[in-house]
Amino acid sequence: MSDLTRPHLPVMLPEVLAALAPAPGEIHIDGTFGAGGYTSAILQAGADVIAIDRDQTAIARGADVQAEFPGRLRLVNGRFGQLDEHANAFGVASVDGVVLDIGVSSMQLDQAERGFSFRNDGPLDMRMGQDGPTAADIVNFLPEKDLSRIFWVLGEERRAGNLARAIVEDRVGEPYLRTRQLASLAERVIGVKYGSKRAEIHPATRAFQALRIYVNDELGELGEALAAAERILKPGGRLVVVTFHSLEDRIVKRFFADRSRDKAGGSRHAPEIDVPEPTFTLLTKGALAASDDETGNNPRARSAKLRAGLRTAVPARAVDFADLGVPQLIPAARSGKK
Repeated sequence: MSDLTRPHLPVMLPEVLAALAPAPGEIHIDGTFGAGGYTSAILQAGADVIAIDRDQTAIARGADVQAEFPGRLRLVNGRFGQLDEHANAFGVASVDGVVLDIGVSSMQLDQAERGFSFRNDGPLDMRMGQDGPTAADIVNFLPEKDLSRIFWVLGEERRAGNLARAIVEDRVGEPYLRTRQLASLAERVIGVKYGSKRAEIHPATRAFQALRIYVNDELGELGEALAAAERILKPGGRLVVVTFHSLEDRIVKRFFADRSRDKAGGSRHAPEIDVPEPTFTLLTKGALAASDDETGNNPRARSAKLRAGLRTAVPARAVDFADLGVPQLIPAARSGKK
């Protein structure tokens, strides 16, 4: 059965395909294979695919897609921040398209044993690649000030300091090893009952988001993936990125804004400033949102934003993570990279 018929729906698939425009004879990179929805659609359009995922279980599930499209799908268990290196390893020097669906997959959220969700009790893990420090390691060993900064910067949690202080106080008696433990603490500290008129989201939502992003260095990986896509795309190649929250979208927005500028604004008092030639031209004016029909059928699509660009012939240049807005946090969770 094709992945397009499976319950894990690829978000904004029509819009992704319109922006990516895959065609027979082309090679595209799907940097976030997941359930294979984008990959299957690209293959059905006639293009070959190099599909990447940090999650070995996702790659293993891709065997049936390989069987459906023999010789046209290459699967890689790895990080999309190294997508150009993965393509080079197959002897591919340039590609026609790159698509990235940023964030945790619904399959990972549904598996309690992966520890991504507070809705079902499981080990406090959250590792996409199942390597490096777990969320439990972060919660139980980082100092209070570092935990507070993670919750504030990556989760935009207003009570970050209170939550970090409570964790540090409580973990002395009993370490945090289960998702339910941490969710219960968030309910107590943040003090808003989920489901009440005052609470639109569970009080643990932002803390879990922050830990997941930190454990997997998701924003750093996104910055690296944008730079890698710029390096591997041929002139006329297309980069399509779907994001799900403001931290991700801000980075992608800044990247495309910086890469598509051909001049800096001046005034009658100061001349225009020369800037590097653009490496992309924009394919979308601002961010595209999912249709009302899709958001009605797929709740995950409600926060989705799509941005896309067309690669020029100008050589790739270095990416400044600070300019992109990638938070410069303590690097404890960035060890163990493959």
